Amino acid sequence: MNALSLRNPITLAVLATLALLLIGGTVTVVPETSQAVVLRFNEVVRVYNPYKPGESFGHSGAGLKLRLPGFDSVVWIDKRVQAVTMERQQVLSTDQRRLQVDAFARYRIVDPLRMYKSVAGNEEQVTEALRPILSSALRNELGKRSFDSLLSPERGAVMSNIRTSLDRVAAQYGAQIIDVRIMRTDLPDGAPLNSAFESMRTARNQEALTIRAEGARKAQLITAQADADAAKVYAAAFGKDPQFYDFYRAMQSYRISFAAKPGNETNMVISPDNDYLRQFKGK
Repeated sequence: MNALSLRNPITLAVLATLALLLIGGTVTVVPETSQAVVLRFNEVVRVYNPYKPGESFGHSGAGLKLRLPGFDSVVWIDKRVQAVTMERQQVLSTDQRRLQVDAFARYRIVDPLRMYKSVAGNEEQVTEALRPILSSALRNELGKRSFDSLLSPERGAVMSNIRTSLDRVAAQYGAQIIDVRIMRTDLPDGAPLNSAFESMRTARNQEALTIRAEGARKAQLITAQADADAAKVYAAAFGKDPQFYDFYRAMQSYRISFAAKPGNETNMVISPDNDYLRQFKGK
């Protein structure tokens, strides 16, 4: 090819196109969000940008990668967190209540090589494989629990058990379960829901009665102890100064007996020599 042909615009365009095709077939841009499984004659030769726990952005192995043009092909596997949802279904709890439950799980592909070998890199197949397992694990776990337990801190243990069961299956596809959550747990409308509300209301009323009874019992114990302590104080005072103690108790009795209440007058007829009035006689 002489110098004149190289100056021809058509020739330059053809050469530039061939160069771009060569570069495009040789160089692959691996983004941070994807894992690249490189195949040669349908055999895995390498994996670019695989998931590593705790890796930081920009240091994960993404970027420009070389491949053999015409022989190597790339299967892309998402590196981000994926979600699998379960449609609402009916679950029977241990207290024979039919619950309407819907849930979801989040997972990530952590072993792209195993994932490719199991489902040929098809992420939809992983999601479809995990969905019935999530449903089955949810029914099995909730079937061991009562409805009230799902409204208590015990709910966290339920999620943990479901996650463990689902993670064992997900590992077969190179996936790792990150989280499992129950979005809603409802009773069917109508009689079951009204019955549940009535049962909860009865249980709370019984609990309130128990608390009130315990409070009354403790109040009686406190009052009895206070009366006993007061009696000890009075007895000690009587032992130290019997005359003052007799005077003090007489004054208390007079205040109660002679207190004038509006609309409730009382007449008392007592002899001046009555011992009840001894404190009025003086020394």
